Amino acid sequence: MPYVRQSVIAVAATGLVLSGCALWPGDRSASLTPPPGQIEPLHAAAVANGQAVFWVSSNGCTVKEDLVPVVRHRVGRAVITVRRLKPDDCASPQSGGVELVWTFEELGLKPGQPVSVENPYLLPPG
Repeated sequence: MPYVRQSVIAVAATGLVLSGCALWPGDRSASLTPPPGQIEPLHAAAVANGQAVFWVSSNGCTVKEDLVPVVRHRVGRAVITVRRLKPDDCASPQSGGVELVWTFEELGLKPGQPVSVENPYLLPPG
C-alpha cells in the first residue's frame, strides 16, 4: 500500500506543478509596471515586408512620436499593442486617420516573425 500512496502523491504533485505552469502568463518577460499611455483604437493595420503599418485617428497633429508600439513575445509570435502617449488636441480631423510605420528592426523583431495586433479597430462611419 505505501507504493500506491507514494504514486498518488507524486501524481497529485505533478498535477499541481503543471497547473501552476498553465496559469503562468504566456509573456514571462512582462513586468508589473503598466505600459505607457492609452491603447489606441486603429482604423487599420498591416504587417508585411518587414514593417508594421498602422492607421490611427488624428485631429491634424498626430506624429509617430505621439504613439509607442509595445511588443510582447508569446510562444511562436509577437503581439503589438499601439499606445498613445500624447493626445492630439488640434482641430483638423483627418478622415481615415494617419499612417504610421515601424520597421521590424525598430520593433526588435526578426524578419518573417509572425506578428499579431492587439488593438481594437474602429468601424467606418455609416
